[in-house]
Amino acid sequence: MSQQTVLVTGSSGFIGYHLCQRLLADGFRVVGIDNLSDYYSVQLKRDRQEMLERHPAFSVINRSIEERGVMMELFSAHRPDFVVHFAAQAGVRYSIENPRSYLDSNITGTFEILEAARAYPPRHMLLASTSSAFGANTEMPYKETQKADHQMSFYAATKKATENMAHSYAHLFELPVTMFRFFTVYGPWGRPDMALFKFTKAILEGKPIDVYNYGDMKRDFTYVTDLVEAIRLLLDAVPQRRPDGVVPEGDSLSPVAPHRVVNIGNSESVRLTAFIEAIEAATGRKAEQNLMPIQAGDVPATWADASLLHRLTGYKPQTAVAEGVEHFVNWYREYYDAPFPAKDGS
Repeated sequence: MSQQTVLVTGSSGFIGYHLCQRLLADGFRVVGIDNLSDYYSVQLKRDRQEMLERHPAFSVINRSIEERGVMMELFSAHRPDFVVHFAAQAGVRYSIENPRSYLDSNITGTFEILEAARAYPPRHMLLASTSSAFGANTEMPYKETQKADHQMSFYAATKKATENMAHSYAHLFELPVTMFRFFTVYGPWGRPDMALFKFTKAILEGKPIDVYNYGDMKRDFTYVTDLVEAIRLLLDAVPQRRPDGVVPEGDSLSPVAPHRVVNIGNSESVRLTAFIEAIEAATGRKAEQNLMPIQAGDVPATWADASLLHRLTGYKPQTAVAEGVEHFVNWYREYYDAPFPAKDGS
């Protein structure tokens, strides 16, 4: 069997980097695209990319997915068997400051990918969505079959729009699509705008951390290698349109298209205070907390029902928060040459 090709957008990003490493280890040829945007440290992205480029089965171009014709050229040149689409403008709060970047990257960029897939159909497309798509839903844990019509940030609205766009292409052109919704992913090589990175940096520097909603927040923290394992297994769980239109109970499969939404979460909602305690334990330092009200567009809690993922792949994410946080802190200290605490814990 010839080597299969996976096209990964956002390949120099946090999750894209980890997935590329996994796919390369599994013997795939990986084609990446990443525009190395300056939303956060370009050097961090370059360092991830440089590690990937050491592998002979990896190639990458540094262009923007929304640039007209770029995705069509990539699909035409490489004819990918699978496509995993991560490239996006991320962040709830930044979508209030700069919404146009979300329109360009998330909406236009996804459209360019869908058009390219229409011309050169892959076996399976997997597109990243977000737990933020559940919006104002309060019934927990979140299930893929729940209606999700009330997004609370422009970021979430653009990601939900991509789910709908992909559904239309799946229906019209029989393109198998899996949308996966992330739940607060964390781990080594993580993004500097995420809470774990910001908290670790501040605690090690002896600075206070901003704790929103006065600490009354809960998140389904998902360790990045658990997420990557789930995505790797979902590659082979290709959705198929049901001829009779009857969808099994609990399945988010569309009755009119080979399109499915899948949660990838740890199936546990952890209090932010417990997450901070795990960082304190890993750093050996106590956090000085600046308690603040909840931010616009944010939600107080997330919690994934990941039973559909288990049904499709047999896999359950399982890394405990304390373990995952320790891995991140160890990476952070090595990457930034950050000091370890003195023996008295100071």
